Amino acid sequence: MIGIIGAMDVEVCALKNKIEDKRVSAFAGIEFECGTIEGAPVCVAQCSSGKVNAAMCAQIMIDKFDVESVINIGVGCSLSKDVVIKNVVIATDVCEYDIDITALGEEKGFINGLGTVKIATDKALSDELVKCAAECSATVHRGSIATGDAFIADSALKRELSEDFGAICGEMEGGAIGHICAANKVPFAVVRSISDGGNEDSQLDYPAFKMVAAEISSSILLRFLNNRK
Repeated sequence: MIGIIGAMDVEVCALKNKIEDKRVSAFAGIEFECGTIEGAPVCVAQCSSGKVNAAMCAQIMIDKFDVESVINIGVGCSLSKDVVIKNVVIATDVCEYDIDITALGEEKGFINGLGTVKIATDKALSDELVKCAAECSATVHRGSIATGDAFIADSALKRELSEDFGAICGEMEGGAIGHICAANKVPFAVVRSISDGGNEDSQLDYPAFKMVAAEISSSILLRFLNNRK
């Protein structure tokens, strides 16, 4: 069974509407909808925004539904001049930029327990998603995705995340989901469609483009599941 997590309704509603033989379970206020899409067994959940919500959802999904892999989908902001609105970023790795124990001598973003700053995504799973994105005529980028508990709408923060972590996309869930999956040794991937530029214009761009961006990421997952049937 493939686990699929999105933070917002617009990021997962198209997938939920496609589930056949649906079974719905609720844990910690999160609904987990299981069944098949295009003949592929899935468990789809909307975790709500933020790292704690995302981590909680991922751990429940792993514990209760025995998923073989987890894919986090949704929208994100660009942290690179080469990545523009409606482009797609499929992560090579994820990090949590708001973990900071530099006062104790560690690198910014260093994750105790995992002993790393960057968590690698599953290459085979990510490569498969890149192929599906290309089949959907999306412009695809590979690179680091930076996660933190803030909506990024600040050019200075955007520049910092690009320089400190080499990140090309920013968002609020992927690093936390990757953290949980790495701790449980479950393969994972992160797909983000770009809704805004992570700068002072984001408060205008995000509402205008989030629906289109969410539809792009959903279409990639539907192609992925169709190819797997």
